[in-house]
Amino acid sequence: MPPPLKIAVTGAAGLFGAGLVRVLNQHHHAVGLTRAQAEITDSAAVAAAIAAVKPDVIIHSAAIASPDVCETQPALATAVNVEGTRNVVRAAEQQGAHVALISTDCVFDGHGNKPYVETDPVNPLSFYGRSKVLAEDTVRQLLGHFIFRVSVLFGRDKPDFVSKGLRALRRGEPYVVASDQYGSATYIDDAATTIRQVIEAKAFGTFHLSNEGACTREELARRAARLAGLDDRGIVAKPLAAMNRPGPRMLFAVMEHRALRERGFTLPRAWSQALVEYIALIQPSITE
Repeated sequence: MPPPLKIAVTGAAGLFGAGLVRVLNQHHHAVGLTRAQAEITDSAAVAAAIAAVKPDVIIHSAAIASPDVCETQPALATAVNVEGTRNVVRAAEQQGAHVALISTDCVFDGHGNKPYVETDPVNPLSFYGRSKVLAEDTVRQLLGHFIFRVSVLFGRDKPDFVSKGLRALRRGEPYVVASDQYGSATYIDDAATTIRQVIEAKAFGTFHLSNEGACTREELARRAARLAGLDDRGIVAKPLAAMNRPGPRMLFAVMEHRALRERGFTLPRAWSQALVEYIALIQPSITE
């Protein structure tokens, strides 16, 4: 058995970053880097933090992932999502490390009705999506790189789309969701496991990564509420256009896992199965 890898994870205080550190530490030595330890927009700070870890792989999950924040603060989004990624790539080059970028389904425009594959042309609707396309291009400058495009996330380590909504229902507050936003869903524990397997195999390239199957945001919310034993009548479903959000969203964001399948990796289980496990884990905190 090969020795454990040393893996640095940026954005370790965030939802995905925290989950990655927890899951990866079951098999490897994962070191979480928060903003306090490595301000991603400070090239010297990033270089020093990475040099201190001396990682084999850097998983770069630090980002401004809110389409609304990116749309209203494009300079900040550029500094974090684009220049921050350049800083990580430079630090990786100095250490001879591979880089795995956590990207997004928002690199597409959502105008089709056929699941997106990794080779489909990108055409982002939002500034967030455009910033992640530039981040992907930056990471591709490295021969040893991985890009994982994920969708709406749910995981136990930090509040997410599902848990925030369940807590709102528990308080008797409305849970407003899009009725016509159709896409994939990603359970962080399953995604982190697949990322580990791909990194271990040194299967460089771009991968779509979510749980199997597709759902609307409304379907995801109602299924979660019922599993948690909550009344889903508090869920208010609206067309995406009626939600008046600053950052454009895709109506159709289903991803196909062609690269994972063609390269022999086991695909993550169905999102509905993962949701059962997730709700069982977080239910005590929802009912407190």
